[in-house]
Amino acid sequence: MSTWMWERTDRERLAAVLPEALVVLPVGTVEQHGPHLPTGTDAMLAEAVAAAAVHRAAESSARDLVLAPTLPFGASDHHFAFGATLSLSPETTTAVLNDLARSVAADGGRRLVLVNGHGGNRGPCHSAAASAATRHGLAIAYLDYWELFPHHTFAADRPNVPGHAGRFESALIAHLHPELVGTLPDRVAQPAVPEAANVTVHTPQLWHTIDGYTDRPADAASADGAAWFGALADALADRLVTLARDL
Repeated sequence: MSTWMWERTDRERLAAVLPEALVVLPVGTVEQHGPHLPTGTDAMLAEAVAAAAVHRAAESSARDLVLAPTLPFGASDHHFAFGATLSLSPETTTAVLNDLARSVAADGGRRLVLVNGHGGNRGPCHSAAASAATRHGLAIAYLDYWELFPHHTFAADRPNVPGHAGRFESALIAHLHPELVGTLPDRVAQPAVPEAANVTVHTPQLWHTIDGYTDRPADAASADGAAWFGALADALADRLVTLARDL
């Protein structure tokens, strides 16, 4: 089937395509990513993986695929202490996603996939997908792109996925945008952070403790990023083919 970029397609074509198409909406953030990665890392990665997957899925998809413009802002208040962050509150993020889903439905769309690139967006994405499906009659799927990482494929040298501005994201950006990567910081030992099995812990001090990034970015390599990106795009393409068939 065909692929369409929403912002490059005219209204008549979209009106004809949307009722049977699968719309893919990447969701990111603009927030600090340590001293070495661009603030748009999450949006860049969600967009790149989604775009590659849409094009790879087209050959096997039972429906046309429409790639919507990436939502660059998300829930990132927890990074304000480092500056360089443009954040929506979780409530506003949920409302924005609801409004975008409402827009897709008003435009004739019936199927929407949210491809999230930021951990802080997980709650808003879940909430928006559930409420918009009820309010607007859409079939909505939501996923975090990093959850598709095939750990078994890279078991011998598995990165911390997704981390935050750590080896995983640093390698992906080094592959996609090497000119945007600064000096990769290293650590002799990892800072101690509060943790308990099967429990998620949030504290105001957490991000200060780890200086705004996780694990060891200095171990990142562009070649790893290329391999990981290809695997993620293939995995998402597979999911899109399934969703196009079943939604």
